Amino acid sequence: MSNEDTYFSIKHWSEDDQPREKLLYKGKAALSDAELVAILIGSGSRNESAVDLCKRILQQNNNQLHQLQKQSIQQLMQFKGIGEAKAITIVAALELAKRLQLSETKELTKIGSSADVCKLMQPLIGDLPHEEFWCLLLNNSNKVIYKFQLSKGGLTQTVVDIRMLFKTVLEHLATAIILVHNHPSGQLLASGADKDITQKIKQAGTTLDIKLLDHLIITATDYLSFADEGIL
Repeated sequence: MSNEDTYFSIKHWSEDDQPREKLLYKGKAALSDAELVAILIGSGSRNESAVDLCKRILQQNNNQLHQLQKQSIQQLMQFKGIGEAKAITIVAALELAKRLQLSETKELTKIGSSADVCKLMQPLIGDLPHEEFWCLLLNNSNKVIYKFQLSKGGLTQTVVDIRMLFKTVLEHLATAIILVHNHPSGQLLASGADKDITQKIKQAGTTLDIKLLDHLIITATDYLSFADEGIL
């Protein structure tokens, strides 16, 4: 029997086994997100296949994997057919995907554009449920020599201590900085407070001969650059 004949026999397999066969004979890129998650959980329930169950779970998360990644084990177990073991498997797999993305950015040390900053920071803060404010410290070659969290806030705002920021900058002998914070709401709009703190930090940096190169607002799927928008 040829591979082609074997592939067409998938229709005779159970619905829970079909995604595995599809991956085997068509490749991983041919599978939908729901089918890939279905392979993780292995089986559905008596009245619902694994694929249909995973489609339903994804629909409840706006068909966004980054939103599914935020779900806790307890939240996933609210879906009929998802027990503790299956929920743990989904959470573990998505955490591995996030860590893989983080490991890929470790080699990115030189910043040449706002997109480089987003690639470095989005895996860290893009999908957080609360706001965090970070600072990247750069040398004369625009290489990141250190990054640190300045503050951590609630759902809508955080507070920045400018004195502590520049204390750290001076300790690391940085010549330039980039500010980054996330908006859990997903809104890519610079508020009056965002603009105000940016100008205060820029002015303080000018006095110390430390250049503020950019300020990024990051969400789970996109970003806004003050420098690119001409509002720095």
